[in-house]
Order: sequence, then C-alpha cells, then structure tokens
Amino acid sequence: MKKILLIMAVGLALVSCTNKKEIKTYPFFLGTYTDGESEGIYQGAVFSDGSFDTLRLVAKTDNPSFLCFANEQQTLIAVNELDVDGTGTVESYAIIENGLEKRSSSECGGAHPCHVSSNDKGDILVANYSGGNIGYLQVDKSGELSPLKEVAQHYGEGVTDRQKSPHAHSIWFLDNKHAVAVDLGIDQLIFYQLIQGELLKSDSLKLDNGAGPRHLAMHPQKEQMYVINELNSTVTVVGKVSGSWQVLGSVSTLPADFTGDSYCADIHISGDGRFIYASNRGHNSLAIFKIVGQQLELIGHESVRGDWPRNFALTPDGELLVVANQRSNNLVAFKRNRETGLLSYVSEQKAEMPVCVLFE
Repeated sequence: MKKILLIMAVGLALVSCTNKKEIKTYPFFLGTYTDGESEGIYQGAVFSDGSFDTLRLVAKTDNPSFLCFANEQQTLIAVNELDVDGTGTVESYAIIENGLEKRSSSECGGAHPCHVSSNDKGDILVANYSGGNIGYLQVDKSGELSPLKEVAQHYGEGVTDRQKSPHAHSIWFLDNKHAVAVDLGIDQLIFYQLIQGELLKSDSLKLDNGAGPRHLAMHPQKEQMYVINELNSTVTVVGKVSGSWQVLGSVSTLPADFTGDSYCADIHISGDGRFIYASNRGHNSLAIFKIVGQQLELIGHESVRGDWPRNFALTPDGELLVVANQRSNNLVAFKRNRETGLLSYVSEQKAEMPVCVLFE
C-alpha cells in the first residue's frame, strides 16, 4: 500500500510540475489617463490560462496614453497627452528589474501627443493630435532623449465637425528610413522619409471624405496595410500597386442592423497574417475579419465586456488578446482560436482609465 501511495504522490507531483510548465507569463506595461484615480504607467501580466497578475504602479506621470519600446526593449518611451503652452511631452524610461527608471523628458512639438514609434536606429516619431503635426527626436543607447529636432506640420481640413484642422493620430515606421502618418483631420496617410537626420514628406494618399483614419496595421508578409477609420467605422485596405500605395477597398466594422453611435479606435493583425481585429467604441466590440487576398471578410463580433475599448493587444505568440476598456475601467482577456480567428472570453481585471497595452 505504501508503495502504491508513493507512486501516486510522485505521479501527482509530475502532473503538477507539468501544469506549471504549461502556464506562460506575458508581462505588459499599461498606459492610462490620469484625470481620475490612475497615477501613470503600470506593469502587470496575463497568464496563458487567461488570468491576470496584480497591476503595480511603476512610473508616476501625467496622461501616458501611448507607449512603445526602443533600444531593443531596453527603453520605454511614453507620450504625455497634454497641452502646456501648445505642446505636450515625451518621456523615456530605462526598463529595470523592478519596473521603470526615468531617464529624460523632451517637448514633442505639438499639443496632445497621442502616439509614438521608434526604429532600430534610435529615431523617435510622435503624432501630436491637436498640433496636427509629427515631432522628430532621437534616443541614445542610455535611454536619453534628444531635444526636439524637427516638426513636420500637416495642413488642410476635412468635411466633418471633427475635421476643422489636421489631427495626426498615429505615426508608424515602415522600415528604418520610411514612415507613414495617419491624420484623422484631413482623411490622409502622409508618407515620410528620414534622410540625413531630416524628416521629409515624400507622398500622401487620400482616403474617403469623413473617414477619420486613426491607426493602422501592417501585413507581416506582403505590402499591404489596414487603416481603421474612427469617424465612419470602417477599415480601409491599402496596398502597393505598380510601386505606389493605393486604396483597395473598405469594409464596415459594425453589424448591418446597428443604428447607434460608434467610433473605431484600434486595429491589429495576427502574426500569421490571416486575421484582423478592430475595436468599436459605442458598439463596444471587436470586429473580426479574415484576410482574403486583397480584401477583408467580416466573420464575427466579440463583446469587449466593458465600455469604450480604446486599445488592445495580442500576446507575442498570438494566444491571447487583451482589451483596455477606458470608461468601464477594466482589462479583459480573450483566448484566440488560431484556426478560426474567433475569440473566447476568459477573465477581466480592474484598471483605472486604461488606454494602452504594450506586451514585453
């Protein structure tokens, strides 16, 4: 009997160890708005079973509404979405064992910075929403930001009340020398080149009047991008045709029978290039699309179990998706089916005014 019990105990221990090995940890940084109880940037984790670890404050700062990595994920860059005498700021932090250590802060060239990107060479580009422009800085290997080097101003207006002036909503590196800005105010993509330390406009692409483009996702295998439009709740497919970027079509993110107000926010693509996810604020859902050639096929909607999904992110391996619901103050985790692209709710966690999820 003792021998049988010993064998059973060993077996249970092996099962326990096996289960522990199967649980992966996906750490992330969380950007927030600090108009309420939030105090800045938090660090947390979600596990492969969908449960969350406790959030902890790692940097007290004002309105860190968007985050990105630089220096091979040794440095965290955060915008401060403010308007102080016509400009906001951008900050840098060294990523240390217990969280973050502030390195520097610089002006970003315009009011209400809402998006920031970096490349492998230490170039930093900031989209300033109210400023309607792009700020250019650099970060060195120690994580120190340069003073503002240049500002690229956008011009024009759109057709809706939200489009009386340019509103640069995001800026994305296509490679180390090329970037594209998404401007909600003028319904345009504006292409830039970095040449000998200068940020130069190279081209532009007009989208539908009143679309209000906000963010985009790049296809991992082909020259195709997917632009999410805040004001008319669509995704526009943009591709290279004969060497130039052209609009290939647009599709709604909402159900055909939905009659309320809704405004798109964020968009991401699965690592295998098969599925697109887009957030609807108002309908409070994620629209799920299958990529079929150069077009998108809507295959479903998933409730975000909260209000106003401003931002979301896939784990690096694509197993989970975490949504930041700004108005309901919660993070929600979904399991993702790799074959169908569909999502299954797993769990949620309280978080004060979450607006940006960045997985390490």
